[in-house]
Parts: sequence; C-alpha cells; structure tokens
Amino acid sequence: MAKLDRFKNWFKTDEVSVDNESSSLDEEKHPGVSQDVALGVMASKTSEFDPTTSNMVEQIMTDDYAQVVVEDDSPYPEVRAAIPSTDDPTVPQNTIRMWVLGLIFTMIGSAINLLFSFHAPSVSISTLVVSILAWPFGWLWYIVVPKKWRIGKCYLNPGPFNVKEHALITIMSNVSFGGGAAYATDILLAQNRFYKSDFGWGFDLLLIWSTQCIGFAMGGLAKRFVVYPASAIWPANLVTATFLTNLHINKNFVANGWKISRLKFFLIVGIAAFCYYWIPGLMFTGLSNFSWICWIKPNSPIVNQIFGSSTGLAMIPNSFALDWSQIMGYIGSPLIPPAAVHVTILLSMVLIFWVVVPGLHYSNIWYAQYLPISSSGSYDRYGDDYNVTKVINLKTLQFDAEGYKNYSPLFLSTTFAISYGMSFASILATIVHVGLFHGRELIDQLKLKEKPDVHMRLMQKNYREVPEWWYIIVFLIFFGMSIAVVRAWPTGMPVYSLVVALLIGAFFLLPVALVYARTNIAVGLNVVTEFIIGYMVPGRPLAMMMFKCFGYISNNQAVTFVQDMKLGHYMKLAPRTLFSVQLVATIWSSLVQICVLRWAYGSIDNLCDKHQKDKYTCPNGRVFFNASIIWGVIGPQRQFSHGQIYWALLFFFVIGAALPVIQWLLLKVWPKSPIKYINFPVFFSGTGNIPPATAYNYLSYVSVGLFFNYWIKKRFFHWWSKYNYSLSAGLDVGTVWSMLIIFLTIYLTNTEFPSWWGNDYTSSTMDQMGTAIREQPPPEGFGPSTWSW
Repeated sequence: MAKLDRFKNWFKTDEVSVDNESSSLDEEKHPGVSQDVALGVMASKTSEFDPTTSNMVEQIMTDDYAQVVVEDDSPYPEVRAAIPSTDDPTVPQNTIRMWVLGLIFTMIGSAINLLFSFHAPSVSISTLVVSILAWPFGWLWYIVVPKKWRIGKCYLNPGPFNVKEHALITIMSNVSFGGGAAYATDILLAQNRFYKSDFGWGFDLLLIWSTQCIGFAMGGLAKRFVVYPASAIWPANLVTATFLTNLHINKNFVANGWKISRLKFFLIVGIAAFCYYWIPGLMFTGLSNFSWICWIKPNSPIVNQIFGSSTGLAMIPNSFALDWSQIMGYIGSPLIPPAAVHVTILLSMVLIFWVVVPGLHYSNIWYAQYLPISSSGSYDRYGDDYNVTKVINLKTLQFDAEGYKNYSPLFLSTTFAISYGMSFASILATIVHVGLFHGRELIDQLKLKEKPDVHMRLMQKNYREVPEWWYIIVFLIFFGMSIAVVRAWPTGMPVYSLVVALLIGAFFLLPVALVYARTNIAVGLNVVTEFIIGYMVPGRPLAMMMFKCFGYISNNQAVTFVQDMKLGHYMKLAPRTLFSVQLVATIWSSLVQICVLRWAYGSIDNLCDKHQKDKYTCPNGRVFFNASIIWGVIGPQRQFSHGQIYWALLFFFVIGAALPVIQWLLLKVWPKSPIKYINFPVFFSGTGNIPPATAYNYLSYVSVGLFFNYWIKKRFFHWWSKYNYSLSAGLDVGTVWSMLIIFLTIYLTNTEFPSWWGNDYTSSTMDQMGTAIREQPPPEGFGPSTWSW
C-alpha cells in the first residue's frame, strides 16, 4: 500500500507560490536563468539566491535524491521552457525493467504498425502512445515485483520507475517504429506482391537490417555537429521531454495567473482532444474537411479547385481546419517550430501554391485543363490512372519501349509537378544555405571551439561518451551486409551504385540534420535519389527501389537516430546505454516486422489486392510500386530531359542554389533586413507534403503556430514557457489515441456510422471525390503527338 500511495502522490503537485511576472527571477531581467532552476532554488531555501552570481550551484534535497542545479542555462528560451538544467547520475537507467518493457513495446508496436500499414486507410501507433502506456506499466512493475529479486547483480526492482528509464523506452519505440513500418518493407511488398518476385527470408533480413543500421552508424558519427551544440535544438524533442517531465517531475508554479500544474493541464487537454476527435473523425466528418464554400457549389470544378480542402487550393476564406489531425497530420505539431519557420512556410504556400500554381494551371501548361489541380496520382493521356502494366515486361521487369510508344506519356497534376520542382530546389538550397550560414559553425565544432552549454557540461562530467570507432564497426558490418544483398541476389543493382547511394546519404546528412535541428522541417532525399538512379541505371525498378532506400533512408534514419541522441542528451541518459538501446531495438524490431510480413503473406487472403475484402490493399506498397515504374522503368529522361513535358522543372535546381546566395549577399549589405527570417531550405521543403496535403492543412498549421509561438510567446511568455509543449503533447496524444480506437473498433470491424448530411453530402463534392476537372479528355486522348524517347 505504501508503494501505491506513493504512485498516487505523483498526481499531487508541489505548488510554489511564485508569480513569474513579479518574481526577482523574471525572464526579461535574467534570461540566463530558467524557470525550473529559479523555482527549485527558491523552493529549496538552502541558501540565499543571488541571480547576479555567475556559475552558482545549489544543492536541492528531496525525499529520494539530491539534484545539482546550475544557474546558467541554455541560451534558448524554448529549451529552458522544456528541459531542466539538472541531473542526478545515481538514478538507475540500464535496468532489467527498462529492457523488458522496452523490447515488449517495441515488438508490439512494430508488429501492429506493419499490420496497420497494409490496411486502407492506414494508421500508425505513435511514439507518444507507447510512451504513455509505459508509464503505468513501469509503476505497476515497481508496485508488484519484490525488491529483493535479482538476476546476478541486477535487481529486478531497482526502485520507483524513473524518467530516465521512461525516456529510454520511448527512444526504443521511436527508432523502431516512430515513422511507421520500416521503409524496406515497402520494397519487399512491391517486389513480392506486385512484381511476383521473392528472394526469401535471407534477403529480407539482410536488406532491412542493413538499411536501418547503416543510418544508425552515420548518425553516431555526426553527433559532434548536431547533438553537442546548444544551437541544435531539435524542437520535436522539447515536446517529448515536456511530456516525460510532466509525468515524473511535476513541479508547479504560477504563470501569468495560471496555477494548474502542467500534468493536470496535459491530462485535461488530452482527454478533451480524445473526446472531441470522435466528432470530426466519425460523427461529422464535414468538420474534418471544412470546405463550406464547396458545399454551396458541390459540382462546380472551378469553385472546388480554388476552395477545395482535399484536392483544391483551399484559398481564404476556406482555409482553417477544425480537426487537429488535419493540422498536425502532415508536418507535426505547429506548436513546435519557431515563428520564423511558420512565416517562411506561409510565404512559400502563398507565393507557390496560391500564385504560381493557379497561373500555370489556368494557362493550360502541361495539359492541366484535363487534370485535377492537386492530386498525388499519375495519369495517362485519357485522364485515367496510369496503367503501368502497359509499359513493362512483367517477366523480365524491363521497360517496354514499344508499349510505351503505343500507350501514353505520364501526366501529373499541377501541384504534383511543382512539388518535384520544389524538391529539386530544396536539395541545392540546403547545401548552399548551410555552407554560407553555418559553414563557420561546422568548422568551429570540428575544432571543438564552441562553448558547451549546461547540458553538455553535465553529460561530460557524469557519463562516458561512446567512442567513434564503435559506430565505424557498426557501419562496416552492415555495409558488408548491404553488398551481400545486392550481389547474392539478382537485384540488378551494381555495387558502385550502392556506394553512390550511401555517399549521397552521408553527404546530405549534416545539411539535412542542421535544418531539421533548427526548424523541425525535414528535407527529403527521396526525389533526388529517384532522379539519379533513373539516369544511372535505367529500366531496373528493383535497383531503383533499393538505391532510393539506401540513399534516402540511410539519411533519414541517421537524422532519426541523431534526434533521439539529442533527446538522450537533454534527459541525461548514459551515451553507452543509449547506444545499446538504439542498436538492439533496431535489430529486434526489424526481425519482428519481417516475421509479421511473412505471416501476413500466408494468413491474409488476397493481401494487397485492390478488392481485398477486409481492405488490406497495401496502399503504401502500391505507391512504392507505382514510383518504381515512374522512376525505375519509364525513367526521368522521358519526363525531365530537354524537350520532354516537364523539362522546365529542372530550372528549380538553379533557383534553389541562387536564392540563398542572393539572401546572403543582401544581408551583408542590410544585416537587419526582414529577409533574414526566411530560410530557403524550409521555403522549398516546408510544403513538401502538397500533394496529398493542401493549403488547407498548411494555413491551419501556420495560423496555430504563429498564434502560440509568436503572439502568446510575446504577450504571455511565462504561460507559454509552462504550458506550450504540454498543450502540444496533450493534443497529439488525445487525438492519436482517439484515431486508434476508432480504427480498431469501427474501421477494422467494417462498422458504418449512420448515414446523414454531415457525413454524406459533405463528402460528395467534386473536391472530396477528386473529380474537379474543367474539361473531359477527348476520346483520342490529349498531349504531344509523339512521346517516345
């Protein structure tokens, strides 16, 4: 009963009656002192606090342990608001409890996410879902398991379930299924189910292990550049850290008159978000895609193209979502990135998708009058979905030139075509921007010149770092596996192309990671890797898929691992324990996903068939398959080479390289110009999910982001510091849990909600049905008179 009472006490808050607006530790007067530090020092009353004293250290005694509080803190208010500048190195981390719970949740999450990825619509279990489940199970372990039980020298119950164990379990789930199923499973689905080719278990395991773990090694070698510096904030980690500290370190203080604790605030927001999502998610889906203008003119192509929220441009006043899943679903929570990022995304959305796209579409460039204005599909000259079986020899998996000549070139919607151009621009913009604006920073970090912040000093003082040669060994092991994958089976992928793919991923790692660490916007290499392999090894779809995976996913996985290393840095996790956790979780989850994949092949009838009775149609694998045809069979030379339909998009490479240079030169002359707030990698990649996202999602995203991260932060800084990330975590967790319950109880059971206007009529507009096309194609088709290449 004593343990149970102690568990209940975590919901009680130790309120410190301090109004941050009048405190002597006001943020505006003493910006180097975080609120958590100030409150801790004032609450401890162990000595008189003088905020003008530099490098002062206070000892705070609690019931369980002593914390060291350092006066100086991160120079960034976002970090000070979310990360305590304290550490207790005696708190147990590498425990049997952590490993057992972490591996169990990793196994369950990886299996469920892969299974859900087969279903249409698909849904995935997020890291926050697992993290919130781990908390009661950790405490249940503490309550039930006797303290005297042990294995060797390791006690099964090392004490209360603590924040460091919880953080390690969260990281295990994030590296194993934080982005859904492993990307390599899409290759295997496309190969096994659509190309009807199967190389067996050995190929599957070597492919998934090599593609996942090479990124881990690359990320570890980049730590000194994107983990150690205080300027590498990694905004998404602030929400995770706030969520964890809310549960385990629930200190309370008054902020702009608000007395409720962050934990209670999080719980209220989470419950409210859970309950509310049942309305737009099930009962009144018209609120999810709130295209009220389209409801007035449901059969007008122009109205639906201009104002549609699903396949239109969602121009004002039809541009704000009433569904949190629509706001955060494509990019993430808008409460995370700084205001300058939101301004950049808003500028990109308005200039590109409200000015350039309509200009191109309504001038009928690229035969746009016969196509939707915004769609992620690919079309033939008859306006139908592109039939890839007509341009490929299914026996040899080689391009059929004669079939292509007799059938059709490939056409894209205007936003989809522009998105390729934006991807081209983002690659060079990222390289040039990082070189001009962060080149000196990288050099200083390489020379270890940057002054460490309090978090770095605590880590250096209390824990041993992981030697870089550990990561080198991991890389060599899995690089050997990758060579075996491409050579031991008939993949059609030369070894030199594997090396090129990995070099691309490594070359772009620092630029991509630096942009993500500061803006929470990812620059993807998926398009550029497809573009390169399409020219390098044309007509080989499996080689194209593998090249994309090794080039893009090695980079993407490296960024994910580095992001979690920064979370470990913030939460003061032992680096060597974190190394083991990340590597073991990755290997274990990959094995689990291959087992589930093979089980599904034999247990789910007609898996991936378009008409599968339980809707296990493999939407992700089907998209991957179509991309392999577009880039690996038809190839970029038939779409982007000079004289082809979309060749003008290549000029985006020049635009992406030129704009950061122009910005840099202008700031040399006018250093205070507002242009300093524009980040061109974000400008070109921030709207990268259009399509299938639309301006409806993005304008809602930036509106919420600017309201909280500019207006609220400026007017009510202490409220923002205390509640902003708790609000984000509560909205995310509540919405995701509600989506998961609806998916399990309604969609998987084929239960239908009663028919009514709010669901039926609102989903029958041309925008929602994807039929907003101004002219129907002529019977003989449209497009150029010849298109062979």
